[in-house]
Amino acid sequence: MVKEEKDETAVKVKAPKSEQTRALILETALRLFQERGYDRTTMRAIAQEAGVSVGNAYYYFSSKEHLVQGFYDRLAAEHEVAVRPVLDSEQDLAARMRGVLLAWLDVAERYRPFATQFFKNAADPESPLSPFSPESADARAAVIAIHERCLRGSGTKTDPELAPLLPPLMWLMHMGLVLFWVYDRTEGAARSRRLVARTAPIAARAIALSRFRVLRPLVRQVHEVLEEFLPGTAARPAG
Repeated sequence: MVKEEKDETAVKVKAPKSEQTRALILETALRLFQERGYDRTTMRAIAQEAGVSVGNAYYYFSSKEHLVQGFYDRLAAEHEVAVRPVLDSEQDLAARMRGVLLAWLDVAERYRPFATQFFKNAADPESPLSPFSPESADARAAVIAIHERCLRGSGTKTDPELAPLLPPLMWLMHMGLVLFWVYDRTEGAARSRRLVARTAPIAARAIALSRFRVLRPLVRQVHEVLEEFLPGTAARPAG
């Protein structure tokens, strides 16, 4: 019994240090990716800069690609926290969608130089860095869940049959913003923010209209196209 209590205590003490080491490796990798470029940064260099052994670095992240997945997960977690104020206070769908997308721009701003470094790798559909890849499933699901919450908490009525299809479509709109943001060179991503301001009301209105019977076939057709060409990603309902 005493031994079990000691083991539990050891686990509790070890866990924070483990998380600190993982965070240190990830932070170091992000800095080196930004300074040297993704392709020219090796796991050995990351380990050396972080002050850990190469084996230890590979223990937490099995490859450079998994380090970028760690970045995706971090960005999704920071985004989830950033959207809480607007989702807790707004009911208008356009305002909620605008707030969700602007919150993403806010949390992503400090990663902007790094994002442009690895985008050419992420744009490859065969790459595990792609937001559509199986390796990105957890981060993708986390962001789709944010859009599902955005829709569910609004005052906009949607057809129950179509409701599960809408958050993945909202996520695709989000991915379009990410692509625009990567190439946006304006100060503070001003053009990306203007794009959000212009498109969020249009998207919200389209969602509101989707409940009408005459438009349901169109929404289903869009979903079928996504299901065929993006299997297992945008077509998967949130949750």
